[in-house]
Amino acid sequence: MIASVSGVLTDKSPDAIIIRTEGGVGYEITVPLGVFERLPTTGAPCTLHTALVVKEDGWSLFGFDTAAEREIFRRLLGASGFGPRLAIALLSSLGPDRTVRSIREKDLAALSTVSGIGRKKAERLVLELQDRFGDVVLDSAPGARPRGGAEAVRALEHLGYGAPAAEDAVRLALEANPGADTAAVVRAALKHLMSKGGRT
Repeated sequence: MIASVSGVLTDKSPDAIIIRTEGGVGYEITVPLGVFERLPTTGAPCTLHTALVVKEDGWSLFGFDTAAEREIFRRLLGASGFGPRLAIALLSSLGPDRTVRSIREKDLAALSTVSGIGRKKAERLVLELQDRFGDVVLDSAPGARPRGGAEAVRALEHLGYGAPAAEDAVRLALEANPGADTAAVVRAALKHLMSKGGRT
């Protein structure tokens, strides 16, 4: 098993990145969108926790910047009909924290927003995995949903903003004013989103 890869980030794209080790081996690794956004610039040192998936048509390596997210990825593969690409899509769309919470709380609406996961697949995912995430402890990783900001994020989503953009804006608002109530956080987050322009 390849548990981690350390080296220099030589190439990165949303489809796959390449890390070249000191021994000169370049590993092509697929990562969730959140991990991709937090990668260093090309040419910088990079270390990722990895999961190797072996299938008949080849071997694929998937990377994460926390061991917790890698464990979530592995457990997602335990659901019938749920392959690595769909697991990556789920983590890219919702992030590890919201993915776990959605499964624990049977939030079919959130799960169904992910491309490739319809209502029936979301129901199966909850049915098969709801009890398998009770012991998962999420790392305090960059990009994790801020504590106390869930209501503000939901409010922004109802206004038409995508989950990643809403969570980033709420995080910035809470960093600037940790004691703010939900309404104040939403107002501050909206200012940030409007300054960037559009709904993503």
